[in-house]
Amino acid sequence: MAEVHRPAQQFTLRLRRYDPESGQAPYWDQHTIELEPHRSVLEGILQARDRVDGSIGIRCSCRQAICGSCGVRINGAPALACNTHLEAAARTGSDEVIEVEPMGNMPVLKDLIVDMDAVHWKKIRRVTPWLLAKQPVPEREYLVPRESMVDVTQTMACIQCGACVSDCLSMEVDPDFIGPAALAKAYRFVGDPRDDQQLERLNDLAQDPHGIFDCTHCFNCVDACPKDVDPMGQIMRLRRIATSDHHIVDRNNGQRHEAAFTGLVRDYGLNHEAELLSRSYGGNSWFGKFHPAAGKELLSSLPVVAKGLLRGKLDPRTAVLGHKLPKADLRSVHRIYERIEEREQRYELNLFITGYDEDLEPASPRDRSGSPDQPVAQAAAGEAAAGGPASGEADAASEGAPDLPSASAAAGASGGAASGASAGPAAEESGGAAGGGAAGSSPAHGAGGGGEQGAPSEDSSER
Repeated sequence: MAEVHRPAQQFTLRLRRYDPESGQAPYWDQHTIELEPHRSVLEGILQARDRVDGSIGIRCSCRQAICGSCGVRINGAPALACNTHLEAAARTGSDEVIEVEPMGNMPVLKDLIVDMDAVHWKKIRRVTPWLLAKQPVPEREYLVPRESMVDVTQTMACIQCGACVSDCLSMEVDPDFIGPAALAKAYRFVGDPRDDQQLERLNDLAQDPHGIFDCTHCFNCVDACPKDVDPMGQIMRLRRIATSDHHIVDRNNGQRHEAAFTGLVRDYGLNHEAELLSRSYGGNSWFGKFHPAAGKELLSSLPVVAKGLLRGKLDPRTAVLGHKLPKADLRSVHRIYERIEEREQRYELNLFITGYDEDLEPASPRDRSGSPDQPVAQAAAGEAAAGGPASGEADAASEGAPDLPSASAAAGASGGAASGASAGPAAEESGGAAGGGAAGSSPAHGAGGGGEQGAPSEDSSER
């Protein structure tokens, strides 16, 4: 079929300009460019620079959504300028004006160029982003279960564009937070069975006040990621391995808070706000509020409680007595807990293993037990599950899961990206109805590779 030629159209670009060395405040600079609608925002910026103002600062390289250099905010949302069509950006802009500004949470060097060394790469180095091999080193090669390598392939899909860092609300409040990109990178090695320091890595990240328990589950990083790495999902899995597998009790009360939240949802069907704080600090029972540590925290929270009461944001009766669910609904919550907790091992799979995605044909399940059961991740969570076993082989046969595709086949089919949320502990599953837990990310993009194929001995996505 002959290609249909689309004539060039005029688009209005509104660029955020700022040069720290000039001493002037940031300002908006508007240009009219003329390109075909399917051309990228990056091409529009480069045309304005070439034809109108050569001083416009923009960083770019591959123009194929692989290098991550051209990360910016387009109409307020993080995006790769080379992977965003002009016509699509104009539709989402105000009065069809395409606003482009630098990424957030990083200092601006000039115009649309931010200092990634000062924030992004500094935090990547914080998590020891290389494999610490087990000893003794094998004479030939490591033999790694293929699903383990397929699992970490999702984090390998990261192209280090910094989009998740740009939109992380936790980093806005706490600039010292390690951040979604670095913690997703940390899981790449925590989830690798060849690494010899899993416990040490997890303990370090759990004990750090700015580590894995500093994430507030805002989902911004999930929406921002152009490669569907699902950074928040990787952070949740770091927590799960730290607390459930290694039973790390951290000084930030993250593990205690998680246990208290899980218990309250199981008992009440919804979170019990008045009990959560005291159980997190004083012990996971009704008597926790009498612990000195809990009393101290309760006293410090009184101004916030008083403000909530005065502004009508807090119902005293509900806060004190807890939510009341109908008995049938509460029994449904209990069944979820029973179903999950009766499993001998945690069952987590990412898109590469389940083979499910909204844009792809589902993989044909081969039921080894003789019944056409749905994959557990789909039946339990209602979404494709992101995340895989930290080490060892997943017991797919006992759960009626589909065949495990090879890493190379899965990565090739999905363009090196994955989506979905973890179908992990009961707190996450039941928390979906209660407003807690993780949710799935957007479908994998076809443009650009970014992911590693096969089972490499080292992470070739490093820069």
